Amino acid sequence: MKLLNRERERRVADSVIRDPEEHTVMDDQGAVRSVQAADLTMPTEQLDEIWSPMHLERLARTYWKYLSRVTLGLIRVRYTPTERQVVFLMAPFVLLRFYAPEYAMDDERGVVKWRIRDGILVASEGRGGDGFLEIDVRKCPEPAPGRAKIHVEVEIASFYPALALRLARWVYANTQSRIHVLVTHGFLRSLAKLELEESAVGRFATVQDVEGIGEVAAPHATAEDVTVGDTPWPAIGALAAGVALATVLVARRRRETARATRSSLPGGFDIGDVLGGLPGGGRR
Repeated sequence: MKLLNRERERRVADSVIRDPEEHTVMDDQGAVRSVQAADLTMPTEQLDEIWSPMHLERLARTYWKYLSRVTLGLIRVRYTPTERQVVFLMAPFVLLRFYAPEYAMDDERGVVKWRIRDGILVASEGRGGDGFLEIDVRKCPEPAPGRAKIHVEVEIASFYPALALRLARWVYANTQSRIHVLVTHGFLRSLAKLELEESAVGRFATVQDVEGIGEVAAPHATAEDVTVGDTPWPAIGALAAGVALATVLVARRRRETARATRSSLPGGFDIGDVLGGLPGGGRR
């Protein structure tokens, strides 16, 4: 289900990438900090409608859903009461494992943070340490009457990539790091539609009235495991068929080129004729 926007192609907000100048850095010990950011401008009433813990939780789910969709469902996120597991197709292949998210929100700022536990992509130095992935949303001064602006940052910090420590930093910087930046930029741009996925857990799906405070989210946990992401097998099958067809066409083209090359040689050509023209008649 989608939020606010029922027309898929209609942009409700304007999204502009605002990465810091040094958006990805690695320290001497191999810890990475990477920040991607965007400014979203929208009608004030739209922001008022979605500024709540429930929609912050939906924003978190939207991030995971986008990651799965952009990887054609090969990357999935498995929810448990205590963890979030980023897996390649199935649970045994856990690329990243996070502790359950932590939420914080007030009138000006909302933060959801997943602390890094371990995973195939995490070096031993970064397991169970201070590493985290975080989405930070802050309100900005109004750019114009009736318009609101928020600054959204996606940050991963104190992350020790196994690829950099086991192979080379250059390999990490030009593969995993670049992919992370591209995917995160795509996610930030997609927020212009204000289409937030329904939460898989629904921790803040209901509200309760607290004396002296008013209505606040009523958190609850689920005992069931949930997996976000479905593999679109028809699309993957079509892609595989396209690759197979391209391979057949390339092989056929090579055979035709080789056949044309052979047919263009002079008739009766023989390597012995060439050797016969050498001193000694080609005989030793």
